Amino acid sequence: MNMSIIKLYSIIVFFIGAVLFYTGCNAAEQKKEMTQAELVDKGKYLVETSGCHDCHTPKTFGPEGMKLDETRLLSGHPADFQLYEIDTDMIGPGKWMLTNDHLTAWVGPWGLSYAANLTPDNATGLGTVSEEMFIKTIREGKMKGVGRHILPPMPWDVYGKMTDEDLKAIYSYLRTIPVVKNQVPNPSLPADVAELYGKR
Repeated sequence: MNMSIIKLYSIIVFFIGAVLFYTGCNAAEQKKEMTQAELVDKGKYLVETSGCHDCHTPKTFGPEGMKLDETRLLSGHPADFQLYEIDTDMIGPGKWMLTNDHLTAWVGPWGLSYAANLTPDNATGLGTVSEEMFIKTIREGKMKGVGRHILPPMPWDVYGKMTDEDLKAIYSYLRTIPVVKNQVPNPSLPADVAELYGKR
């Protein structure tokens, strides 16, 4: 065989080998598991960019407008908040959906629902919820993965499309935030809706 052809083959084989080696190393790098600290950081990023604070954190009001209440981050609808009376004739299919000024309580055709306490409090938050239970909740839209359906406006079906790593990251971050003891009220559901969504 011609020496120049042999050299050409050698170069091609070397090139292909180098590409395969680089691709293999790159794939191994991508599959490397995140450290717990990296998982928590990613979870914080996802929580802060996915609108979780919009409904799950009470607000403060001042000269600069509405801000997150830093003392009650992700603690859900405060048990001591007094809701305003509403005209129930305004609520129903094809009518209005209303919220309170903190965006923690919502009224619509499904009834009255409240944002849950996502802090790691054992009695009133996610303290006793396992990672598996948390992921099942978001994937299937049921409280603790087995209870009643999660009520609007929580877009669990959107968050349920996140990867397992995303949901594990969010769970890991939620385990690190300050505990806030806050018993969110049970939802108030019309009889037909209660039958559809199940009881808490």
